[in-house]
Amino acid sequence: MIEFQFIHILIHLQIVIYIIAVFRVLRKSKKLYLENYAGKSISSYNWLFQFTIVLTILYTVALLKNIFKFSDYPQISEWIKIGLWVSSLFIFCWYLFKALNNPGLFRNIDSKLKLVSELVSEEKKNEQSPEHEREYNEELLNLKKYMVERKPYLNSSLTIQDVSNETGIPVRDLSLLINHQLGQHFYDFVNTYRIESAMNILKDNTKSKVTILEILYEVGFNSKSSFNTAFKKHTGNTPTFYRKNL
Repeated sequence: MIEFQFIHILIHLQIVIYIIAVFRVLRKSKKLYLENYAGKSISSYNWLFQFTIVLTILYTVALLKNIFKFSDYPQISEWIKIGLWVSSLFIFCWYLFKALNNPGLFRNIDSKLKLVSELVSEEKKNEQSPEHEREYNEELLNLKKYMVERKPYLNSSLTIQDVSNETGIPVRDLSLLINHQLGQHFYDFVNTYRIESAMNILKDNTKSKVTILEILYEVGFNSKSSFNTAFKKHTGNTPTFYRKNL
């Protein structure tokens, strides 16, 4: 029936628009995570992105099934349908397993947070006075002093809100300081201190027996992959290569 086919087309069009919207939201979420978080929250984005990719693939297969359904090969559509049911069961179990073992993955980003680009646009509308500039410079010095003396980066779940509470610098100003004036995401800013700390441990001959895994947890990382990526980005070498060539 033409009406039945038309309904199918509308449904698929709606799903395509929804998937595009999800990827747009994820793109914004990634920026917010990098600008405001420096630990396990980044894993939330990675997992959500992977899950969305899996669902997109599942939908693409479902679309293929419907194409065969209205073609001269309806039997292929039935086989694909069975495969989809089995795949859906595995995906549901995977989703449930993740939810039970990592409840933090499903916590939302603070709705009050804004992208730095939005904050910069607002700042441009208001001309900054010399006093305002001096305040920013003082806050930047206090921030760097706080990072060196208090070592908050050792907390693997550190957020920009935590630093704001400790330093007394409003989250908005702190975000502009790090993401705009320093030209770094909060994630990279914190990881710089973590890598510097890891390098000091690697240089210490008295700690030559400490493993790379022990070091990465000690300096605030929560996974070997994120540590290796950050270390190579900062030094150009892997931790193991760096230690061997000291």
